[in-house]
Amino acid sequence: MHVPLLLHHFLDRAVSLYGDKTAVINDNRSYTYAQLNERVNQLSYGLRDIGVVKGDRVAYLAPNTVEMLEGFYGVFQLGAVMVPLNIRLRPDDYLFILNHSESKVLMVDQELYHLITPIKDQLTTIEKIIVHYKDEDCDEIDYEKWLSKYSATSFAREDIDENDVCSLLYTSGTTGNPKGVMLTHRNNYLHAMSCMHHLRVSDKDIYLHILPMFHVNGWGSPFYYTGNGATHICLRKATPELIFKAIEDYNVSVMHMAPTVLNGLLQYYEQNIPALNQAIRVVIAGSAPPPAFVTRVERELGWEFIQVYGMTESSPLSTISTVRSHLTHLPLKEQYRMKAKAGFPMIGCDVRVVDENGDDISKDGKSIGEVVTRSHGVMLGYWKNEEATMQTIRNGYLHTGDMATVDVYGNIDIVDRKKDIIISGGENISSIEVEGVLYEHPAVLEAAVIAVPHERWGETPHAFVVKRPGKELTEEEIIKFSRDKLAHFKAVTSVTFVEELPKTASGKIQKVHLRNDYWESHGKTGRFVN
Repeated sequence: MHVPLLLHHFLDRAVSLYGDKTAVINDNRSYTYAQLNERVNQLSYGLRDIGVVKGDRVAYLAPNTVEMLEGFYGVFQLGAVMVPLNIRLRPDDYLFILNHSESKVLMVDQELYHLITPIKDQLTTIEKIIVHYKDEDCDEIDYEKWLSKYSATSFAREDIDENDVCSLLYTSGTTGNPKGVMLTHRNNYLHAMSCMHHLRVSDKDIYLHILPMFHVNGWGSPFYYTGNGATHICLRKATPELIFKAIEDYNVSVMHMAPTVLNGLLQYYEQNIPALNQAIRVVIAGSAPPPAFVTRVERELGWEFIQVYGMTESSPLSTISTVRSHLTHLPLKEQYRMKAKAGFPMIGCDVRVVDENGDDISKDGKSIGEVVTRSHGVMLGYWKNEEATMQTIRNGYLHTGDMATVDVYGNIDIVDRKKDIIISGGENISSIEVEGVLYEHPAVLEAAVIAVPHERWGETPHAFVVKRPGKELTEEEIIKFSRDKLAHFKAVTSVTFVEELPKTASGKIQKVHLRNDYWESHGKTGRFVN
């Protein structure tokens, strides 16, 4: 008999095998898997009581908390759909997403409730707003008081098919409104099975939630760490100081984060040198980090660096950068360079890099093509947006919009987003490659490179640089440094020094804002405004 691939089976397994083990720690609260399951049942009963039925959307606006974690399973037992919201958006963004998704219930953390207040009267489908950690002067439903009214006994689940949509994740809209990515139970389940293998997840793991759970379900962490009986540590705010404290307090073994967050940890470590005694795996996704990052993380911090690649539309992970056993004879420098790449396809993922004709590019580390993928993780489509779905999924492959090379070992290396490639004098320049060189400068804390117009060459690289505290640095020094390290046509021709770079909630640098700001400051608009 076929057993459907349903996500609440991961929690069932944890309760059965690890019921008395600590499942989650959130500030001063701690719950075993049996206790977490009871809260999940109470949530399911409560949602059913206020009218949530199979297929309804339940939105969550919350940082990494136990309430967010239990939301996934409590919502899924009803066959309802989880709509996790990015906590760094504006009220107008929430208005669009909540109305577009036709969400019926909104769960919101008290510290984020002020983002909903301005749009509350314009919400067309929200029937109930329930507040986590509610203040006395807030007139919405208090989550804990509401939850306590319901039974913690086993919940009679709805009849759910593995191809039913379970989560609706809105991608950040740099061109128009955000799009709602529909992921099914099957998408997330098989993605979790692949990830837990490649990331070597076990019941010994203590997982620190740094990447927000709303960010592609925190890379599926609510599923594969739960299914293996690992312990979740919820961190409401992910500052370097709090991260290192949590590592020490809870003996953390694995973390997922963006490269910019890891950069912040390296800077903190330099200044404070906290004692680190345990083996830690740090899983990095986002823009490709400079190889120097990998070297520093593994040599200075003593952590294992694992680069992964994917996107919301593929559940999300498709590749991993670990060095395969038959390549460990390579020089360390080459191994570190390999670890900084997107890597090779995970089990169950068919990942190719193709030219404009759809043919595989040469494995020469130089030819550039677009990354396309097909897997069990590829989304069902965009919610109420068939046109965008058809543009993204063509000939059975998800077209990522990421440009890459492939080396002789089959490792994929992301060189840029299509829109971020700099075309100077007919030559393609990877902004990521230029950024990697700038990070080697001892006075550079952060760097981002965009294309700016040039009368002779059409476009040239322009750098936005954040200086390290107490360091002096000039535009001329940066330009000379990049010319010494790169082919001259790749070197930056101008520099803007900034206090900080704009980032998404997951820590990814938002180049679209840098482009727009540059053009606005120069009194014009152009192809870089998107």
